[in-house]
Amino acid sequence: SVEAMKTGAIEFLTKPFRDQHLLDAIQQGIALDRQRRAQDAQLQELRQRWESLSGGEQAVVTGVVRGLLNKQIAAELEVSEITVKVRRAQAMRKMQAGSLAELVRVLERLDIR
Repeated sequence: SVEAMKTGAIEFLTKPFRDQHLLDAIQQGIALDRQRRAQDAQLQELRQRWESLSGGEQAVVTGVVRGLLNKQIAAELEVSEITVKVRRAQAMRKMQAGSLAELVRVLERLDIR
Protein backbone atom coordinates (compact mmCIF):
# COMPACT_ATOMS: atom_id res chain seq x y z
CA SER A 1 0.00 0.00 0.00
CA VAL A 2 2.91 2.39 0.67
CA GLU A 3 4.29 1.67 -2.80
CA ALA A 4 0.90 2.43 -4.37
CA MET A 5 0.74 5.78 -2.57
CA LYS A 6 4.23 6.64 -3.83
CA THR A 7 3.11 5.99 -7.39
CA GLY A 8 0.07 8.23 -7.11
CA ALA A 9 -2.76 6.29 -5.48
CA ILE A 10 -5.07 8.61 -3.59
CA GLU A 11 -7.48 6.13 -2.03
CA PHE A 12 -7.74 2.47 -1.05
CA LEU A 13 -11.01 0.61 -1.04
CA THR A 14 -11.30 -2.66 0.84
CA LYS A 15 -13.62 -5.34 -0.43
CA PRO A 16 -16.48 -5.43 -0.17
CA PHE A 17 -17.06 -1.72 -0.74
CA ARG A 18 -20.18 0.28 -1.36
CA ASP A 19 -20.70 1.76 -4.81
CA GLN A 20 -20.89 5.22 -3.28
CA HIS A 21 -17.38 4.82 -1.83
CA LEU A 22 -16.08 4.01 -5.31
CA LEU A 23 -17.88 6.99 -6.84
CA ASP A 24 -16.58 9.29 -4.10
CA ALA A 25 -13.01 8.07 -4.69
CA ILE A 26 -13.34 8.62 -8.44
CA GLN A 27 -14.70 12.13 -7.93
CA GLN A 28 -11.88 12.91 -5.51
CA GLY A 29 -9.35 11.70 -8.07
CA ILE A 30 -10.90 13.81 -10.82
CA ALA A 31 -10.90 16.90 -8.58
CA LEU A 32 -7.24 16.37 -7.65
CA ASP A 33 -6.32 15.89 -11.31
CA ARG A 34 -8.08 19.13 -12.27
CA GLN A 35 -6.24 20.97 -9.51
CA ARG A 36 -2.86 19.58 -10.58
CA ARG A 37 -3.49 20.42 -14.24
CA ALA A 38 -4.46 23.99 -13.32
CA GLN A 39 -1.31 24.38 -11.22
CA ASP A 40 0.84 22.93 -14.01
CA ALA A 41 -0.71 25.30 -16.56
CA GLN A 42 -0.14 28.27 -14.26
CA LEU A 43 3.48 27.26 -13.68
CA GLN A 44 4.03 26.84 -17.42
CA GLU A 45 2.63 30.32 -18.03
CA LEU A 46 5.00 31.76 -15.41
CA ARG A 47 7.93 29.96 -17.06
CA GLN A 48 6.98 31.42 -20.43
CA ARG A 49 6.85 34.90 -18.92
CA TRP A 50 10.30 34.40 -17.38
CA GLU A 51 11.69 33.16 -20.69
CA SER A 52 10.26 36.24 -22.44
CA LEU A 53 12.61 38.46 -20.40
CA SER A 54 15.87 39.55 -21.98
CA GLY A 55 19.11 38.38 -20.41
CA GLY A 56 19.60 41.82 -18.90
CA GLU A 57 16.11 41.83 -17.40
CA GLN A 58 16.65 38.36 -15.94
CA ALA A 59 19.97 39.47 -14.43
CA VAL A 60 18.36 42.53 -12.83
CA VAL A 61 15.45 40.52 -11.44
CA THR A 62 17.84 37.91 -10.06
CA GLY A 63 19.73 40.69 -8.30
CA VAL A 64 16.50 42.06 -6.86
CA VAL A 65 15.57 38.61 -5.55
CA ARG A 66 18.99 38.37 -3.91
CA GLY A 67 18.17 41.58 -2.06
CA LEU A 68 20.63 43.84 -3.87
CA LEU A 69 20.04 47.56 -4.27
CA ASN A 70 19.76 49.07 -7.74
CA LYS A 71 23.21 50.61 -7.28
CA GLN A 72 24.71 47.22 -6.41
CA ILE A 73 23.02 45.52 -9.36
CA ALA A 74 24.27 48.27 -11.67
CA ALA A 75 27.84 47.82 -10.44
CA GLU A 76 27.64 44.04 -10.76
CA LEU A 77 26.26 44.23 -14.31
CA GLU A 78 28.43 47.21 -15.26
CA VAL A 79 25.44 49.29 -16.38
CA SER A 80 23.92 52.53 -15.13
CA GLU A 81 21.43 52.65 -12.29
CA ILE A 82 18.86 54.04 -14.73
CA THR A 83 19.33 50.97 -16.94
CA VAL A 84 18.66 48.77 -13.91
CA LYS A 85 15.46 50.70 -13.13
CA VAL A 86 14.26 50.45 -16.73
CA ARG A 87 15.01 46.72 -16.93
CA ARG A 88 13.30 46.11 -13.60
CA ALA A 89 10.19 47.99 -14.75
CA GLN A 90 10.14 46.06 -18.03
CA ALA A 91 10.53 42.77 -16.17
CA MET A 92 7.72 43.66 -13.75
CA ARG A 93 5.44 44.43 -16.70
CA LYS A 94 6.36 41.26 -18.61
CA MET A 95 6.00 39.10 -15.49
CA GLN A 96 2.69 40.83 -14.69
CA ALA A 97 3.83 41.43 -11.12
CA GLY A 98 2.14 44.27 -9.25
CA SER A 99 4.88 44.55 -6.64
CA LEU A 100 8.40 43.37 -5.92
CA ALA A 101 7.02 41.01 -3.28
CA GLU A 102 4.77 39.42 -5.89
CA LEU A 103 7.70 39.13 -8.29
CA VAL A 104 9.78 37.41 -5.62
CA ARG A 105 6.94 34.94 -4.92
CA VAL A 106 6.69 34.14 -8.64
CA LEU A 107 10.41 33.49 -8.88
CA GLU A 108 10.29 31.28 -5.78
CA ARG A 109 7.61 29.19 -7.48
CA LEU A 110 9.91 28.90 -10.49
CA ASP A 111 12.83 28.06 -8.15
CA ILE A 112 14.85 31.00 -9.47
CA ARG A 113 17.22 32.54 -6.96
